[in-house]
Amino acid sequence: MNDGVTGNSEAQLLAEIDALKQRLRDQEKLLDTARPHQRQTGKPSTGVLIALFLLIAVVFTAAFFTGWLPGQKRREELLVQAKSDGETAPAVTVAEAVPGAGKLKLVLPGNIQAVTEAPVLARATGYVKKRYVDIGDRVKAGQVLAELDAVELEQQVLQAKATLDQMNAALEQANSNLAQGKSNEHLAQITSERYQVLVKRGAVSRQDADTYLAQYESQKANTEALGKAVNVAKSNIRVAQANLARLTDVQSYLQVRAPFAGVITLRNIDVGALVNEGSTLLYRVSQTDHLRTYLNVPQSEADSVHVGQKATLSVPDLPKKQFEGTVTRTANALDPTSRTLLVEVQVANAAALLMPGMYAEVDLSVSRKDPPLLIPGDTLVMRGEGAQVALVGDDKKVHFQKVKLGRDFGEKVEVLMGLDAGQQVIVNPGDRVREGTRVRPVLAVEKKKS
Repeated sequence: MNDGVTGNSEAQLLAEIDALKQRLRDQEKLLDTARPHQRQTGKPSTGVLIALFLLIAVVFTAAFFTGWLPGQKRREELLVQAKSDGETAPAVTVAEAVPGAGKLKLVLPGNIQAVTEAPVLARATGYVKKRYVDIGDRVKAGQVLAELDAVELEQQVLQAKATLDQMNAALEQANSNLAQGKSNEHLAQITSERYQVLVKRGAVSRQDADTYLAQYESQKANTEALGKAVNVAKSNIRVAQANLARLTDVQSYLQVRAPFAGVITLRNIDVGALVNEGSTLLYRVSQTDHLRTYLNVPQSEADSVHVGQKATLSVPDLPKKQFEGTVTRTANALDPTSRTLLVEVQVANAAALLMPGMYAEVDLSVSRKDPPLLIPGDTLVMRGEGAQVALVGDDKKVHFQKVKLGRDFGEKVEVLMGLDAGQQVIVNPGDRVREGTRVRPVLAVEKKKS
């Protein structure tokens, strides 16, 4: 509107200037007619100079009031308005969403354990006669660790041997009876056959022939019974042999041997101590050339761990040492209580620097092709709809955006969905920060520098 007024004023000014010029030309003609001798001299008259001066003064005065003065006033109004807008818009601290590291940092605690560990218990009841090893001793598979003394077991072995001899004698007797029974059966068979021939010739009665036939059948049944008695005697021998073998094996357990090569990590007996079969712990043997560590990987990182993956172990007691390991197996299922994946990492321990029971930190860091964005943790706004952040757009207005979060690092939080790299989010948004509110953003880094 002011531009239109200025344009009209300039047009009026030009019209007035043209009118003054025309009047000036008319006056010059009149003067030339009245005083022709002045035109010959070539000098303008005093009236002409005064008229020109007045004309120039009028022109500059009109330009000042119609052009420069309104423009200057408009500029002052715009500056005042801009200053007012800047003072009314609240200043907020913002931070940019930046891509996370290209490597997934995953360090988890774990306890080092032996790959193979077994308790050594007594298989026989007796007293410790000798002890050959102690804690820390390295043993080979089958090496004798201790000897037990069991007099009762020796008596049981002698009794089992005597019973076996008795069963063998019973078998021999059963075999003799069977042989005699077979002879009697054969004699009865021949006698019965002869009487059957004599009955046909009429030399003997039918009654005598039937009697000898019945005797033959009786001897035949007796022979079968004697054969079964022999089988019973053989079975009794097998039972006696099994009992003797069992006692002999138990007797061999009087020498306590190592189940595999390893290190004695526990000794629970001494000479003269009474041990009971299957209940007294004598030793504990562990294999320490290879150790394993169990880890509980959170659900958010479970898909990044796989069998064969390299891992690095470190222990507080050896700060300058790192041990290379490998993920050997995973549970392939999450614990429903803790929502974690059980992972086993094995590491070689040829130098015996690591020991079972140590606390270790296992680094399972892996590279990521598309790392999520990171924002400060104090930019989050938790509402009923979920986690949100207050974005500041190019128009300097606030917009609340819902986001999907990843891992929480304390000062920083991963954003999986909802933000783009470089977008500005408000740090610690207060009550003044509302949807659509105009703000004056100040980067957190710039604020710290100032």
